[in-house]
Amino acid sequence: MATPGNNQGLSGNGRIAILGAGSMGQLWAGYLPTGTVTFIPRRKVTPETGKPALTYTFRRFEGPEEVVTVPYLLATEAPPSLLMVTTKAGDTLGAIESNLHDLSPDTPIVLFQNGLGCQQAVAERWPQRPILAASTTEGANRPAPGCTVHAGKGETWVGPLTKSATTHLTQVVTALGTSGLTVHAEQDIQRRLWDKLIINAGINAFTAILDCPNGDILADPFYREHIDELCDEISKVMKEDIGKALPSITIRERIETVARKTARNTSSMRSDRRRGRPTEIDFINGYIVGRGHALGVDVPTNQMLTNCIKQLSP
Repeated sequence: MATPGNNQGLSGNGRIAILGAGSMGQLWAGYLPTGTVTFIPRRKVTPETGKPALTYTFRRFEGPEEVVTVPYLLATEAPPSLLMVTTKAGDTLGAIESNLHDLSPDTPIVLFQNGLGCQQAVAERWPQRPILAASTTEGANRPAPGCTVHAGKGETWVGPLTKSATTHLTQVVTALGTSGLTVHAEQDIQRRLWDKLIINAGINAFTAILDCPNGDILADPFYREHIDELCDEISKVMKEDIGKALPSITIRERIETVARKTARNTSSMRSDRRRGRPTEIDFINGYIVGRGHALGVDVPTNQMLTNCIKQLSP
């Protein structure tokens, strides 16, 4: 874990709480300064009635493997000054709802979900709270129980989803930056989320259907048959949704650049399918389907991929 420090960008006690102790939550907890980060447990714990900390082996992108111990937030402790939500997209609304009563109304909440849809749902559910979204290209996975690997070095952009979040943006970026990871303020976070959605929509479903690492999709006939149609649909829906779009050829170039850079990585959707867990397809290709239908854009390829994943999933 990083050396002890204070989150000078935050008001209150300066502690960052992470809701969601999966790969992404453990990645950030492994880099944030010791003493400034805590996990929110699934059930409230006290020193007498619960596991006081989560311990795991953390393999940094560069540097030695180390054992990280992150305390759980106890029911008797003061609430955190910042909440990072790293749950699966489909779990996000419920997870926040269950913990919101412990937060001050002006505590910033930063959403780190894949895809699109759940971020807007959270902002619409609590429009008076400072809700922000993050789009990150950091990669993490858990190849074995109790082990988290920083598998891909990237960057993170954070931006406001609600009006009150705008005044918190600088302090949130400063606080997250104490991790040593690259964090940027981004006023047009919707565009950043779409940029990430493009990559997920072009890689994740194919890897889950073909049950292969990211790079292997590029030579597969199924991918090659459908990728141009997929990119054309993404471009048209993006244009209608946010008034900006990339050409379909550029979308394909971006997808394939990332697939090559992460060639041996396993996508989160493939991992979910292998473990028998629900996937986030409704917030990736399924989101594009929903927006396409709402905006009058035909999206048969995204619909086909969404249907395939749902047929394969539990």
